Amino acid sequence: MSFRKVVRQSKFRHVFGQPVKTEQCYDDIRVSRVTWDSTFCAVNPSFVAIIVEASGGGAFLVLPLHKTGRIDKSYPTVCGHTGPVLDIDWCPHNDHVIASGSEDCTVMVWQIPENGLSQPLTEPVVVLEGHSKRVGIVTWHPTARNVLLSAGCDNVVLIWNVGTAEELSRLEGLPPDLIYSVSWSRDGSRFCTACKDKSVRVIDPRRGTVVAEKERAHEGARPMRAIFLADGKIFTTGFSRMSERQLALWDVENLEEPMGLQELDSSNGALLPFYDPDTNVVYVCGK
Repeated sequence: MSFRKVVRQSKFRHVFGQPVKTEQCYDDIRVSRVTWDSTFCAVNPSFVAIIVEASGGGAFLVLPLHKTGRIDKSYPTVCGHTGPVLDIDWCPHNDHVIASGSEDCTVMVWQIPENGLSQPLTEPVVVLEGHSKRVGIVTWHPTARNVLLSAGCDNVVLIWNVGTAEELSRLEGLPPDLIYSVSWSRDGSRFCTACKDKSVRVIDPRRGTVVAEKERAHEGARPMRAIFLADGKIFTTGFSRMSERQLALWDVENLEEPMGLQELDSSNGALLPFYDPDTNVVYVCGK
């Protein structure tokens, strides 16, 4: 038997990260301390946005990618929300448009100037009001322009036409419990949710129906995440009954058993998955 048949070939077997030099880091940023399991940052080819501590409302920084080093405390922020900002997401079709969801129950869409902020930005382009509790998730549709999804602690998922500030779809009670994560499929025809009731659901937003559901995808009580991969499979992170961190891969056509399940360690920070569809690599980061 040849050696090649035993060892599975992979381009990523020996991928190791190199820490960047200090002068290439963003330093002295007071990241938000809100108790919400979000990444608190978003990046696109032009800017990085970071949710920061703010007195009397919610704010986030928008920095041009080249502006590394120590960030002055007086650097202008985007500060139109009256409550802490919980999630931000850059528009995939316009590098100068970003959406934010907040504890003040609103979603706001902002137009960032060409060269970044020179003064605080307080006037959003659009304010979307439809949630009765704080909005913890905002995510843009991957293929349709001006379509934004928001999910709140009222267990309601809203899909908006940002151009007209109208609700395109209101999905109430489909995920019947607190929603931890929402991820669009690559073509935007469906999205999957991970929920506090430990279920992963695949939802068709046009019909407003649950297409597939896996109960107790991870047995543990701590938060879990689910993301769609380019080939339509679902990758989840969560916890076992013994509070060990787990990764799992699921086939939407058959959610009975995971295609693969791996236990990592027994640390207690929720694992946040980041997916690169071009290289088909999932990066997992833990707080």
